[in-house]
Formats: sequence, structure tokens, C-alpha cells
Amino acid sequence: MTISGAGIRRMRLLRSMKQGHLAELLGVNQATISRWERDQLALSPETAVKLERIFASPRHAAVDAALKRLVEDSVRPVHLICDRTHRLLSASRPRQAEWRAPLGAFLGRSLFSYASAEIAAAEQSLEERGWHTGKLSSLTLDTGANGNALLPIAAGRVTWERIMLSDGSAGRLVITTIG
Repeated sequence: MTISGAGIRRMRLLRSMKQGHLAELLGVNQATISRWERDQLALSPETAVKLERIFASPRHAAVDAALKRLVEDSVRPVHLICDRTHRLLSASRPRQAEWRAPLGAFLGRSLFSYASAEIAAAEQSLEERGWHTGKLSSLTLDTGANGNALLPIAAGRVTWERIMLSDGSAGRLVITTIG
């Protein structure tokens, strides 16, 4: 797994970790962490493995639980999915109110089959945009309705924000604005 500078920074910030503390854990200086985060210095394969172990540490699973609570308690219609598989990880009450089935019908399942044509097209362009390598961490697009009665998507604007999870995988926060 390749970790981008933006990915290192996001994972560090999600854990409320200062550059100096991460440097201490890795046996480097703070300036090295800063250069990695700005993609000015490449990680050695050994350091990448150490970073993955630090960020995937079970003690950081509380960060994922906190993120899930923040999504669930949001007053906006938002949901969190696995960035690669589109499995639903969490959804706010306003988002759940849009759906015609209970949360349990979707939780842990891929939502990609419900995507509108515009969302599917944007998904296909993510690789070339550098989404998975961390060159792009947020994307806003206009979408039409998906015409699905069970999990309707209304025409509006969708923002995707890529968030690193404690296991080193990426999540995607999906925020919509109707109209």
C-alpha cells in the first residue's frame, strides 16, 4: 500500500498526533515528517510499513468509533462508505430519512448499485484524477436523480471527502445538497 503525503497528514490529524510525536515514534526528526506530508521526500518501504502499523494500531479504533458517532449525529444528510467497496459504514438520521428501507438493509452493503449516472461517471474518473493516491481528497459534482424508490438520490450537488480509517483503508464521507 502506498501512502501519500496527504494521507500521512490526514491519518496523523485523525489521531490528534503532532508531527513531533510521529517523528519520535519513527525515529526521525519533525522536518522529515513535514517533507513526507508535502510529498517532498519519498518514504522508504520499511518506513511505509512502520507508518501503516502505527496508524492501524487497535488503540486508534476509537477514532473510527468517534467518526461513526459524528456521522450518525450530524444534522445534515451525510453517510460514510468504504472508499473502495462502497460498503455503507454509517449514516446520519437525515440521510436515513431519505431512504425507504431501514439502515440495516444497507449497512455493510455496497451502495454503488444505487448511483446516478453522474455519480457512476465520476467514480470511473477517480483513478485518473489521483483520488486513490491522495492527490485529490475532495470532489464536488452535480448529479441527477437515480430514479430508485428504495434508496432515492435527488438531483443536487454531492461532495465526497476522502478520510483515512484506523486500519489504513480509506473511507468516503458523502455530503449532499439538494437543488
